[in-house]
Amino acid sequence: MDGTAGAEDTIATIMEELGRRARDAARVLSSAPSSIKNAALIAAAKILRENAADVKAANAKDMARARQKDLSDAMLDRLELNDARIASMAKGLEDIAALDDPIGEIIAAWPRPNGLKIERVRMPLGVIGVIYESRPNVTADAGGLCLKAGNACILRGGSESFHSSNAVLSALQDGLREAGLPETAIQMVPTTDRAAVGELLTMTKYIDVIVPRGGQSLVERVMRESRVPTFQHLMGLCHTYIHAGADPRKAREIVVNAKMRRTGICGATETVLVDENIAEQVLPHILDDLIEAGCEIRGDAIVQKLNSSVKPASTEDWDTEYLDAVLSIKTVKNLDDAISHIAAHGSEHTDAIITEDQGAAEHFMNALGSAIVMHNASTQFADGGEFGMGAEIGIATGKLHARGPVGVEQLTTFKYKVRGTGQTRP
Repeated sequence: MDGTAGAEDTIATIMEELGRRARDAARVLSSAPSSIKNAALIAAAKILRENAADVKAANAKDMARARQKDLSDAMLDRLELNDARIASMAKGLEDIAALDDPIGEIIAAWPRPNGLKIERVRMPLGVIGVIYESRPNVTADAGGLCLKAGNACILRGGSESFHSSNAVLSALQDGLREAGLPETAIQMVPTTDRAAVGELLTMTKYIDVIVPRGGQSLVERVMRESRVPTFQHLMGLCHTYIHAGADPRKAREIVVNAKMRRTGICGATETVLVDENIAEQVLPHILDDLIEAGCEIRGDAIVQKLNSSVKPASTEDWDTEYLDAVLSIKTVKNLDDAISHIAAHGSEHTDAIITEDQGAAEHFMNALGSAIVMHNASTQFADGGEFGMGAEIGIATGKLHARGPVGVEQLTTFKYKVRGTGQTRP
């Protein structure tokens, strides 16, 4: 089925069947040896490379439709699959296969005075529902990570990437079959009807966790409607703060990369803060570089005086995730002023400080409650692959269970194994 399904009862039936199959597959995966899971991942990577032409043909359909809908350049960039990105997806699956298997890991162990031996051991979460929007590479990342952690998953990609995501899914399922695992370990909702999302969010009988990855409206809907526990992933309103002790060369290179490397990802910097007493020294070159790269700048009065191309920033700009070649820049009095601004306007995703003052850097990173805090590095490194996790499903900004990049380890829970020799409780 593609496009739309029939009546709501038909969608409910489809989702019920997806859930039942996923639960059955999860039982198989929970005890699957690492070698078998890795074989499935490696086979899927090989098939993805071999079928690159088919994947690009499917993606061309999505790109054509997206252009008809006048999606922004940043959104088109998120959607596009080329040879390099397909190769990167395949490499990501191989990287996941190379990771240590977390399942069965003994997190802690201790004896009790009565002779009982207790272990805390990692186990899969079970069935994970992943809801995402226009990035088809999430299909490979989410499917691969869930498989490695012994979880079945039900994927619901955005309508913009429907054909692309299904082409990637085909490679994943072929890999599962080659390894002798159920192809229903990784499934995709076979309709773009939004009613399917509503069904997914209420499937407490089958789904253990929902992971939303997308824009603010999607995440807010999931948080509002889901009866299933969720890994909270709010918008990526990321900040880069240029402290008075910053190296101007580092600041120039980091800011341009943090904003312009890929403007449509959640780790892109959306607001730059700069100490007002060094603004005239460090900002002019940064402004020139950003404008030359095609970035629209919105700044406060001090920033506007430094370049005639800078537009005045409104109060809404400090709370906006642009996901585009637009950047707001604000001068602050000092380190504490910067921290206060980020605390008031940020989304606790990723925030960075540029400074050679180690004390200031530590204060910044300790004072903020963001999932990721950085020192002298681009916020574009907010990525599970860059963290050595192989890949990620998303960046969790909530404070329960998973935080930051959601990789293999974050897709597990634990149980206690208690071993005795005949003890009874008095």
